[in-house]
Amino acid sequence: MPRAQTRAATRPSVFDDLPLWLATLTLMVAALLAGAAAAQEQEQEVIKSHGYSFYGDLTYPADFEHFNYVNPDAPKGGEISIPFVGTLDSMNPYSGKGRAHLFSIFGFESLLGEAPSGEPLPADVYGESYCLLCESLEYPEDKSWVTFHMRPEATFSDGTPVTAHDIVFSHNLLLDEGLKSYADAVRKRIPKVEALDDHTVKFHFADGISRRSLIETVGGVPAWPKHWFEETGNTLKDSWMDPPPGSGAYMVESVDLTKRIVLKRNPDYWGKDLPINRGRMNFDRIRLEIFSDDTSAFEAFKAGEYTFRAEGDSKKWATGYDFSKVSDGDIVKAELPDGSPPTPSGIIFNLGRETLQDRRVREAVALMFNFEWTNESLQYGLFSHRASFTQDTPLMAGAAPEGAELALLESLGDLVPGELLSAPAVVPHSSDPSRLLDRRNARQASKLLEEAGWTVQNGMRVNEAGEPLRLNFLMNSAGSPTISAVIENFVGNLQSIGIDARLEKVDSSQYTARERDRDYDMIYDAYAAFLGTGTGLSQRYGSEAAEFSLFNPAGLASPLVDAIIEASLDAETAEDEDAALMALDRALRHEFFMIPTWYNDSYWVAYYDQYDHPEIPSYALGYLDFWWYDEDRAQQLRASGALR
Repeated sequence: MPRAQTRAATRPSVFDDLPLWLATLTLMVAALLAGAAAAQEQEQEVIKSHGYSFYGDLTYPADFEHFNYVNPDAPKGGEISIPFVGTLDSMNPYSGKGRAHLFSIFGFESLLGEAPSGEPLPADVYGESYCLLCESLEYPEDKSWVTFHMRPEATFSDGTPVTAHDIVFSHNLLLDEGLKSYADAVRKRIPKVEALDDHTVKFHFADGISRRSLIETVGGVPAWPKHWFEETGNTLKDSWMDPPPGSGAYMVESVDLTKRIVLKRNPDYWGKDLPINRGRMNFDRIRLEIFSDDTSAFEAFKAGEYTFRAEGDSKKWATGYDFSKVSDGDIVKAELPDGSPPTPSGIIFNLGRETLQDRRVREAVALMFNFEWTNESLQYGLFSHRASFTQDTPLMAGAAPEGAELALLESLGDLVPGELLSAPAVVPHSSDPSRLLDRRNARQASKLLEEAGWTVQNGMRVNEAGEPLRLNFLMNSAGSPTISAVIENFVGNLQSIGIDARLEKVDSSQYTARERDRDYDMIYDAYAAFLGTGTGLSQRYGSEAAEFSLFNPAGLASPLVDAIIEASLDAETAEDEDAALMALDRALRHEFFMIPTWYNDSYWVAYYDQYDHPEIPSYALGYLDFWWYDEDRAQQLRASGALR
């Protein structure tokens, strides 16, 4: 008898010590309950589809030929090369060790398609996903489970098939060895995953929770080859230098983490003819050139050492592109439309610091940031002042709440401060653009600090115990010189009102380690913008993982924010979801854990004139996804000496 059957036969029954009638009754009740549960499941419609959207509607039908925004006849070939500034020491972005680049995940696909560049797919609609490793998926109306039927032709770059067992392995590996904030959130919501056969995988979702974004979450798990981990003994915690084979269009050709990473097209890529991939992934090679600082990176671009640059430095954009290759037309300098909400970047307070837990201190510090002077004097007036986490979208909170948003906030009772119900959403202060130190704001900041118990002694702010008000601002020394200048001036303003503020610049590896350990008082960083809800909001803005989440650099832990996120997850209509997300924007601004800085509503790009692109869709620039190479123009550039 098999061992499992032996255990089942010999272990004591829970009914052995019960009276016969009670045991019989218990069995009857259990049978009735089981039958009722089965009947309930049978009554539910099981939805079968080629893609997924929470509200059910998909833009692209099952027989779509390609996404609307791509060029389906884009030629394949050539190379695109881009820069990276800083240091890299790993090819494993999922480990808590080391520093890896986006290129390290290019080769990994998922059940539902994702752009290898990290941008949305498709890039012209929001909140929709389409099958890639799967052929179809099915789920009941209550979304208590989802089953993916996988493509049997999918293979890893070493020729082995991608199976349901690889998906189960990858999911569990992320839970056991991945980021704690992700694992803790997912484990509670997804208690079971099973391979029903080699090409069918089923995920079960927990009872009593919102099922919002769970299907997208499991559909986005990267497919890793189980056999590679078993054969090599590698774990997800290791800093890989030679990553596992992936199933994607690109594979690693060479790695030198001090100089470059090169990806090449997999000539045997299994999915090259799929409609989801048509017109995409057009380059034969993608090359990453690594530089210690942005100045050397920019000079290398001018010399033709790499060919595409997404510019983020306002000074360079305003004054740095006046060289002959631009004026002669060898390099295209363009502003392309960006329909995504701008990244909520800014100066972030570490709320784990006792000093910064006093909102008056944070408000006082914020008043010393002069956006208007910074924008005009250091950034050539190119930016707008960001106020919202959903800037310039219909979800941006404005005047006092009304309608569905007001009803939601009122339903949360005492969690909601009175001013949140009656006042407009918090907006950044304004400053005098003609001088760095706005004296009116400085006086207001001083008043707030005095109210908080920080008085001036010998020119320094001290508390009752005579301890100085010290604030450390951590920066990456390899970052933009312009941003560095902005922060230096900000720190100078803080010092002018008696705060012992210091700017500490460290190298990339130190910066990464200290950022993970939250070893700073302030940092220039960013959160994620949102146009829809999902469990990722809790990772970024929720209390659940506030102490350690890498996606929550302030350590924000607000019961109000938590409640609004839950309300958004429970929304049954798009209108209710939008109302909850507007309330979330309002609440995040009220919590005041960040000094909003600037944003730009366009992509700034410069590239050697050997690339073409379709009309840019709403949610992605896509230069590593759906741009393509023009061989004739490339030959002209080489012939003229513009490119090597």
